[in-house]
Amino acid sequence: MHSGRSARKIPMRCTTLLVATLATLLSLTSRAFAVDTVRVAANAPGTPFPHFWEESFGSGHATLAMRADYLRDVRAVKRVTNFRYVRFHGILDHRVGMYTRDYQGNPVYNFSNVDTIYDGLLKNGVMPFVELSFMPPAIAANPDNRYGFWYRPDVSPPQTYRKWAAVIRTFARHLIKRYGIDEVAQWYFEVWNEPNETFRGGRTQERRTYFALYAATARALKSVSPRLRVGGPATAHAAWIGAFLRYVTVHHLPIDFISTHAYADDSARSLFGNGRPVPYDDRVCKVVKRVRREIDGSARPNLPLFITEWSVMGRNGARDTTYVGPAIANTIRQCDGNVQMMSFWTFSDVFEEGGPNPGPFTGGFGLRAYGGINKPSYYAFALLHQLGHERLNNPSHSAIVTRTRNGGLVIALWNLVDPGKTGRTKTVRLQFSGMPRDAPVTLTRVDHDHGNVLPIYRAMGSPRYPTPKQVAAMNAATALPAAQAARLHGGVLSLRLQPNDLVLLRVGPAA
Repeated sequence: MHSGRSARKIPMRCTTLLVATLATLLSLTSRAFAVDTVRVAANAPGTPFPHFWEESFGSGHATLAMRADYLRDVRAVKRVTNFRYVRFHGILDHRVGMYTRDYQGNPVYNFSNVDTIYDGLLKNGVMPFVELSFMPPAIAANPDNRYGFWYRPDVSPPQTYRKWAAVIRTFARHLIKRYGIDEVAQWYFEVWNEPNETFRGGRTQERRTYFALYAATARALKSVSPRLRVGGPATAHAAWIGAFLRYVTVHHLPIDFISTHAYADDSARSLFGNGRPVPYDDRVCKVVKRVRREIDGSARPNLPLFITEWSVMGRNGARDTTYVGPAIANTIRQCDGNVQMMSFWTFSDVFEEGGPNPGPFTGGFGLRAYGGINKPSYYAFALLHQLGHERLNNPSHSAIVTRTRNGGLVIALWNLVDPGKTGRTKTVRLQFSGMPRDAPVTLTRVDHDHGNVLPIYRAMGSPRYPTPKQVAAMNAATALPAAQAARLHGGVLSLRLQPNDLVLLRVGPAA
């Protein structure tokens, strides 16, 4: 006999339920504390890694470049990226006033604003990426055909291509006379902006008319100097590339580069011609690869590809947040090797397509908000600028591994979570070979607590028109601190990354 209570057998269905519950809990725990392993062979062969993402930046329209706040932001972004080119609309637009006609109908050229614009850029260490737009009203086929931007540019074709070519030749000759051919030959001349959106006529007529405009422009520029570099079609949604390449080939037209545009929040249908879903974070580089294939399969396979406008997804004010850094890094990872230049739209919120700036943190494209406030994207570009000159192959979707000229490593790591989605913290475990097992490391972060101005701005009461003193206080509070020092332990380093953290590591001599 047993003096105690007899044991009872647990029913099978209860056992099954218990096992299932434990498995679910383990699965949830695993997801909450996911571990990504990144293996880094420091002595592996590398491939050249030109910094194509920071060669150029876009901005609004030409007359903005005469403003002090615009040039202030040029200098600030130049300091952290050393970018070389800036691109904007409307150098031929009526607000610049380069070309008009007198009461007798005679041409009148006035380059005073053009000179002020380009002098200011060059003085601050950047060159113009010259977008030849929009139509001077004095030679427009329809001077009242204005686009919906606040500054109302004329988007009709010219009265005649002879008149347009004369304007282009005179413009180019003036630039060479003022700046010298050795300087201007370093610039790029892009014919128009998004002709499939901003060149009037029926869809077929738009393309045919734009191709004729390109032919007149390219021939006019090369007649002034064969050293001037010209390209297009500068289309939205990466449109017309194949047809454009066939046109320039059949008509034996000069061309030095292909340019087009793609945005992460362009619709999948507009970019790919179908409704199949494509993740926002994959769209730009999927387009880049497609265009690269079109160029490679054409009669001009060696033409460089420039994405002269692109940006990350901007839903829910995302471009003001820490999301931008990981999204940029992920784009660099995917696009590397397929494009020679990407011009991020834009370097500054000094921007007026919809009118004067409504205040800071309204979801604007720029790296600096109204008043010169550094956004998280500004600091993200500063970190990514430090990547090395060689890229080491790595299969991770959340890392770029590079090598510096002194043999050290610089690594970008991120935890990308799209706006509106719930992310999770993850642990990244880096395992190194070909490097001392206790090599020094430094870490710099852009995350919720580093380089993120939004909490500070809200604590100030979210002023619509912040004073210079408030701007200085915000920039001082978000300035990135000195890199954190650490060491590998047995050739291993583990880091925890919150959603939309971006971390830059320097390992070995680079540290």
